[in-house]
Amino acid sequence: MKLTAKKIFGGLSHPLATIVHLIGFKICACLPDKFYLKCEYKYQMGKGLDLKNPKTFNEKLQWLKLYDRRPLYTTLVDKVKVRNYIADCLGEKYLVPLVGVWSEPDQINFDALPNKFVLKCNHNSGKGMCICKDKAKIDINKVKANLKLGLKENYFFHGREWPYKTVPHRILGEHYMCDDDSVQPDRQELSDFKFYCFNGYVDCVMVCFDRASGDTKFYFFDKSWNLKRINKRGKNAPEGFTLPKPQCLDEMFEIAAELSKNIPFVRVDLYQSNGKVYFGEMTFFPQGGWDPNYLPETDEYFGNLIDLSLAYNYADSGTGN
Repeated sequence: MKLTAKKIFGGLSHPLATIVHLIGFKICACLPDKFYLKCEYKYQMGKGLDLKNPKTFNEKLQWLKLYDRRPLYTTLVDKVKVRNYIADCLGEKYLVPLVGVWSEPDQINFDALPNKFVLKCNHNSGKGMCICKDKAKIDINKVKANLKLGLKENYFFHGREWPYKTVPHRILGEHYMCDDDSVQPDRQELSDFKFYCFNGYVDCVMVCFDRASGDTKFYFFDKSWNLKRINKRGKNAPEGFTLPKPQCLDEMFEIAAELSKNIPFVRVDLYQSNGKVYFGEMTFFPQGGWDPNYLPETDEYFGNLIDLSLAYNYADSGTGN
């Protein structure tokens, strides 16, 4: 995250937190999870982290990092292994068609790949990804170099999101998908629908689009496709603002509800492509649990929806030492 004037001057009030952040997560890898999270939370959010009585969404996500360590979560964040889980729970029709799985970039036979494809690491959030719309125009050596960097990334240490800690690093290849019914039909861009789920209750969906512009747009909608002004962009949207309602919205809400049962919080990411729903991924800690784009009242509202009692049976008493 960029150093803003607010963070620089705020760092004067939280010198230890600022020092830990500036040293970097790689050097701080030896620090206990609880200590590191308290420092990083104070740096990112500008206030202390209450783990004894967490109330807000971002606070409870930090608590869940430390104390809800269900082994299943490691499967659910692994973009390779989760495919079998989705096939068993929902059916293979919800999976983006697979191109291949490899341990190293040099194992990939680019000649055998389709003209359009996506390559990504199974254990992180975008580093090393290649979105190819025309194979003749890509620099294969550069693609391999980026994938090697992605494979080396230990995503766990960014925000101590423990489900990623033991995921074996691999490369996943999938077909390139687009949508004729995108929120931007002129671009046929594949919009991303991110459902905020609380133990089977799906409160809302965040629509993400216009990624190629470098200024990704984020808007929240409820199940009836009413704009929810719960983040900064939504709050500032003009009166009457909306986006095209996806034709598979009800089905996506049902899928998100099914996948989130018995989980205190998970964000279920889905796609719609030409009238069909496809699974994207499951995210337990959006933005690491220190997202400043929610309005303060939203942080409290989402926090009230998380029932931490669901996690106590899985709490690791040895965590956060």
